Amino acid sequence: MSPQDAAAAPDLIRLRAALRRAIPEPRCELDFGSPWQLLIATILSAQSTDRNVNKVTPGLFRLWPSPAALAAAPRAEVEGVVKSTGFFRQKAKNIQAASQRLVDDFGGQVPQNLDDLVSLPGVARKTANLVLGTAFGIPSGILVDTHAGRVARRLALTHHEDPVKVERDLCAAFPRRAWPESGHRLVLHGRYLCLARKPDCGRCPLNELCPSREADPSGSRVARERHEQALLHEAGA
Repeated sequence: MSPQDAAAAPDLIRLRAALRRAIPEPRCELDFGSPWQLLIATILSAQSTDRNVNKVTPGLFRLWPSPAALAAAPRAEVEGVVKSTGFFRQKAKNIQAASQRLVDDFGGQVPQNLDDLVSLPGVARKTANLVLGTAFGIPSGILVDTHAGRVARRLALTHHEDPVKVERDLCAAFPRRAWPESGHRLVLHGRYLCLARKPDCGRCPLNELCPSREADPSGSRVARERHEQALLHEAGA
């Protein structure tokens, strides 16, 4: 580590505590009732918003309530249901193929290990980490999307752009048992407060710990924590 990197490196103990206080109960914003539903919703969320996916999945799962049912559905009908999520032809193909693989190779159940999950059509490491951590409580890694990656770089937890390298650095920064919740915290913090174009640094509860802050803190730490919690509550997160 260079002297410059050492100077920018965060106090991890304080940072982890600050994230826990700001977002005490992080949650996945995709609605789901089973590991399979979360898997399908996560595949559909690529290049879409969780809110948009949540509008689509209730109807999808009413029509085809199991992996076997979705795998056997007419492709054109599935495409019509998921069309609003974008890239709908490829997504319909992936969710049907992934469901068929579950039926054929895993007894209709979502596997609980990373290698099997990433072997499914449409499933990369980010999706696998999300499903394992959120549906099963298995800390296989840390979820890294555009929000988590941006927050990690601003906090000097990583200097990488490549999600795999970012995940490696984040896994070193957080205890393994906390990987699932830490990923959700970073995503939520980036989605609602540490925005890409205009981060609200003044009202950020991590302000004093952030080497990238663009403003001095406004209000007490507790008030800033409550502000972030209110943002998440308003968004339903």
